[in-house]
Amino acid sequence: MAKILAVGIATLDIINEVERYPLEDQEVRALTQSVRRGGNATNTLAVLSQLGHTCHWAGVIAKEPNTALIKADLDHYRIDTRYCRWLEAGRMPTSYITLSRYSATRTIVHYRDLPEYGYEWFREIPWQEFDWIHFEGRNIAETEQMIRCVEDRIDGPRISVEAEKTRSGIERLFTGPDLLLFSSALAAHNAMEPDEYLRQVAAVAPQTSLACTCGARGAVALDRLGQAHHSKAFPPESLVDTVGAGDTFNAGMIDRCLSGESLDKALEFSCRLAGRKCGQTGLDGLSE
Repeated sequence: MAKILAVGIATLDIINEVERYPLEDQEVRALTQSVRRGGNATNTLAVLSQLGHTCHWAGVIAKEPNTALIKADLDHYRIDTRYCRWLEAGRMPTSYITLSRYSATRTIVHYRDLPEYGYEWFREIPWQEFDWIHFEGRNIAETEQMIRCVEDRIDGPRISVEAEKTRSGIERLFTGPDLLLFSSALAAHNAMEPDEYLRQVAAVAPQTSLACTCGARGAVALDRLGQAHHSKAFPPESLVDTVGAGDTFNAGMIDRCLSGESLDKALEFSCRLAGRKCGQTGLDGLSE
């Protein structure tokens, strides 16, 4: 299996499940509450580790009480943190998540006061030793430098970038990676259907495989020859928890690309994996 590095964040997720999402100024009682580690990059690594890969995380960690829960969860998934930066001050990023039992959708309020992982720290990593490096599409200027650093080496690791949210200048990260992973929300923000959005991106990133989740409609992809692929969704019998479904899909795509699967087979595998995740709480047991 592969040696994988992901650059991004870990968060403390405080999840309140309610019957239905409340109206503004309404008070409702939570049906359940859980506190767990979250964060796109580390969620993706948690799934990749279960799929048999050796996983390392490069991010920023504050030395504060909440870190113990986050670090214990990373250890549970055998995610190596040697390339993280530990800071004496600050708090771990926190996501306050309201999960609707009726619709299985989630609404997130995110707070952070830690700096982003920077290029100068990345340069200290022996990144040449990795088979694949996955970047969250954030901290654009610094992340672009990291990508350029890696892509300049002909025999370097393969690269993926997750572009989930609208961020100023995120298009600068679209040239260079082997795989770009988009959310339907990003396509919608650009007033496009996912397949239309991928074709627009392909004009500036013709040598890159592109994939975009489409929620209940599954996912679409565009290969390097411009051929479109589509997979239906594989919903569970009962929707339980959609938190981390996109991160799970991304892990599936990286895993299948590493194994040399065709893009259409990678897409179907990833949709099945994400569907399985939506039928359970948390990320454990997804490889079974």
